[in-house]
Amino acid sequence: MTDAAKIPEKMTAIGISEPGGPRVLKPERREVPRPGRGEILIRVKAAGVNRPDVLQRKGAYPPPPGASDLPGLEVSGEVVAQGEDAPRWRVGSAVCALVAGGGYAEYVAVHASNALPLPEGFTFTEAAAIPETYFTVWHNVFERGGLKAGETLLVHGGSSGIGTTAIQLASAFGAYVIATAGSAEKCEACLKLGADRAINYKDEDFVAAVKEATDGKGADVILDMVGGDYVARNYEAAAVEGRIVQIAVQRGAVASTDFSRLMVKRLTHTGSTLRPRTAEFKGGIAAALEAKVWPLLAARKVAPVMDMIYPLKEAWRAHERMEEGAHIGKIVLDVA
Repeated sequence: MTDAAKIPEKMTAIGISEPGGPRVLKPERREVPRPGRGEILIRVKAAGVNRPDVLQRKGAYPPPPGASDLPGLEVSGEVVAQGEDAPRWRVGSAVCALVAGGGYAEYVAVHASNALPLPEGFTFTEAAAIPETYFTVWHNVFERGGLKAGETLLVHGGSSGIGTTAIQLASAFGAYVIATAGSAEKCEACLKLGADRAINYKDEDFVAAVKEATDGKGADVILDMVGGDYVARNYEAAAVEGRIVQIAVQRGAVASTDFSRLMVKRLTHTGSTLRPRTAEFKGGIAAALEAKVWPLLAARKVAPVMDMIYPLKEAWRAHERMEEGAHIGKIVLDVA
């Protein structure tokens, strides 16, 4: 089913003219994609900005095979066309979706199972800030990390999009939450979101602070996007039978550590990347989110923390904002 009369042949998108700084993000004209089997076409209203977009812009994170070369991993908007075997959505449905690329554009095609209904009461701008972080946190904290009520979660980068999401969800599901952040303002933001303890890593040793906050036990689950020298320190901060989940390596992918700590504490150190996983795998996460998290969103028990909104054509400014590191929560592009 297609609202063909309203779909142009060309669209405005933000391309990467060459690997480099934010200014290499430039508007260009592209063909509007057509939905394939199992896919829907979304007229994008807003698109989220994420750290992997920055890495792709620099040439360090190429899109997976078959994905758009345009940046952008999450969008919100209206369904304007359906491919075959995409029965759930109808033209006019308001959705948000996780995409493997192509979000910085006026239209994007995505597998129907990777789209979710716009949460009740949410604007398109807010909804665009949900998919990437909520899919990532749900899979890594609750599925891979196995966080349970009554356990302690340590989340590094607590004021980031991932961090603010992890704090809220872990708190909502009954965990004790410790967050690290790099300023008093960011620590205060973490506490307001539901963190039980916020650690300014520039002033405190987070290992000692975690031990103190947990009466010496340590954290049951650690969500880490830092890597580098944090690997060894996470092993020290973890509880016996603790689970460390690696989702990024901002301080480097190579680390030196004492693996006897992993053995003595019976730790599990795992990790994942979401973008290259299959549409079917992501669809499974979407189903879990709709069942377990969408009611929390509808009740405003959790919600994306909004930092700044920029027009699509000023995507470079959004990337500058992210690289400055002063943001708290999500940066979004207004596409409509």
